[in-house]
Amino acid sequence: MRRVMVFSAAIFFAANVAVAGVADEMISEFQQQGIQANGAAGKSFWDTTFVDKKTGQKRSCASCHGDDLSQAGKHIKTGKVIEAMAPSVNAERLTQRKKINKWFKRNCKWTVGRECTAQEKADILVFLKTL
Repeated sequence: MRRVMVFSAAIFFAANVAVAGVADEMISEFQQQGIQANGAAGKSFWDTTFVDKKTGQKRSCASCHGDDLSQAGKHIKTGKVIEAMAPSVNAERLTQRKKINKWFKRNCKWTVGRECTAQEKADILVFLKTL
């Protein structure tokens, strides 16, 4: 039993180090640009509903990722399963800069109708790190 607890703690610690590494690097880079990241603003942005100018369809981050970010979501257009966003349950989240930038670009354009600003990205990263 003790080995299981030690092993679980080691996995949890390693996952958090990886998340802290890439996400913190990106947040630090935003700060060097004069941006002060705010997790509450990130949560607010995450919950904001936007209206697609072409279709009139309402969209938010939760449209695909769901309200409980510790659970898998489902893309509303493709039906593709989206693994949990919470780094505490999905060790892959926020560990690869290339993927973070790819999904910021794609999802912001689809959901918001434009690329997210550096401030919005920083806020969302801080918010997601708390999960």
